Amino acid sequence: MSKIASWMGLIRSLIIYWRPGRQNTLRKFYRKLVSANDLVFDVGAHLGDRSSAFAWLGAKVVSIEPQPEINKWLRRLVGRNRKITIRDEALGGMVGTSQLAISQLTPTVSTVADSWKDRIVTANPSFSWVRWDHTVEVKVTTLDELIATHGVPHYCKIDVEGYELDVLKGLSYRIDLISFEFVYGDIEAAISCIEYLEGLGSYEYNIVIGEEKKFKLERWIYQREIIQMLVSEESSSGDLYARLVNGLDCDKKA
Repeated sequence: MSKIASWMGLIRSLIIYWRPGRQNTLRKFYRKLVSANDLVFDVGAHLGDRSSAFAWLGAKVVSIEPQPEINKWLRRLVGRNRKITIRDEALGGMVGTSQLAISQLTPTVSTVADSWKDRIVTANPSFSWVRWDHTVEVKVTTLDELIATHGVPHYCKIDVEGYELDVLKGLSYRIDLISFEFVYGDIEAAISCIEYLEGLGSYEYNIVIGEEKKFKLERWIYQREIIQMLVSEESSSGDLYARLVNGLDCDKKA
């Protein structure tokens, strides 16, 4: 594993996610979604910028990051915050182990989704230069296992580079608010995630384009409308937010 490439990737992430002013922007956006004493799962926490924002808002945060070197920096950056619990597993549909493909120059796109990384480099031009040049075996747990240990979160943010559906398959609880990435070239994966969530409960949806910190839609919309919108947003990537219609219904699915 190239130390130079690894350090370059780390520095790139520090510049992107800990640049001046970013925390204020994150806090302003998430203030509408997260309140004091809420439990939040930050799945794919990377260097903890969002975990830090959630904790600043008063939430209790479980921060999950499987990349060994990145996890070390996550602990240095936010590990002293008593509101943040850091774990080092990946998440998936079942407990076990998996091979994590690491991109040293772009560690934010490291993934356990082997078929996704092979597909996305041709389907989405922004990934065409990405190389996954190192693999490491990591522990895998599930959302249900996290819930058994920490409780049902109010909000679960998922950023796992093509493995979103597998993460959701490890969930049998209704969660008030969930967000996950949608990526141009793999919109079908986002649609599959929506369909899985609808099997747990009735959700309404909104999206954030790219790294913007505002919702695209003035009102939240339902399954059919959001799928139509995702199909029409062919040149866009971003985050899809799913809000449980009965927001207090967090019972386990029968």
